[in-house]
Amino acid sequence: MPADLTRLPATAPVSDVTAALERHGGVIVEDLVDETTLKGLWDDLGPALDAAGYGDSSFTGQRTKRISSLFARSRHMERIALNPLYLGAARELIERPSTNWFGRQRTDLAPNVQVSITQVIQIWPGETPQPPHRDDIAHLLPSAGPTNRVQFMLAMSEFTEENGATMVYPGSHQWEAERAPRPEEAVPAEMEPGSCLIWVGGLFHGGGANLADNPRTGLTLALVRGNLRQEENQYLAVPREIVREYPEELQRLLGWGLCPPFLGWHEQEDPIRLLND
Repeated sequence: MPADLTRLPATAPVSDVTAALERHGGVIVEDLVDETTLKGLWDDLGPALDAAGYGDSSFTGQRTKRISSLFARSRHMERIALNPLYLGAARELIERPSTNWFGRQRTDLAPNVQVSITQVIQIWPGETPQPPHRDDIAHLLPSAGPTNRVQFMLAMSEFTEENGATMVYPGSHQWEAERAPRPEEAVPAEMEPGSCLIWVGGLFHGGGANLADNPRTGLTLALVRGNLRQEENQYLAVPREIVREYPEELQRLLGWGLCPPFLGWHEQEDPIRLLND
């Protein structure tokens, strides 16, 4: 039998989340998002989701709807991205220093984190299982390796094994590259609305088959190392006038900042000044 996922309350310390992620590659945090924020997300994103069409492949889903550019569509995304438990765990796992030399001067440098992808994913009845995959494949990163990505899936509706809950393979972030997942190793991330699944980029996972009569809806956000290209181009996804409405911490997460030691500059300066001018 595969190991089950750890479940933690929203009051858990960041260290408990990171410990579970390092051990199993994924963790469920219950009741992480309040009802007001969840309703606001539905109000802002529901109409676009209703108007969206289905995917056209086994990966994107032929009975699955997806919408992106979420920071341009809903200001409630601010509470998601700046959630201290999720953001804290991502920073603790990704922003780990390494030793570098500048001439004879030794220094420790660590990357920051940035938003990579945002999507609402709605799996409709009749959808087949998504092929299990590692999200690190987007950056062609080897497995196993250090954590470069920490992702979040908010249950906007109930997640059950029957209606297409995300299927995860606990411990697979530590498997060697040639080790393929087997169906019997999968565990459904069953959750109530407002709870979330957090996982690392090296974990095998995939959307489940929907054998129920109702769709299941989840909102996903990924944070990656600041020296990796964003999977979703946030400079095109979120117009500058909307970025200006967000606090500086979130502006920098969207890419309007520098990744140590000097990635992302504009005219040799911090690009945040373009928002302040």
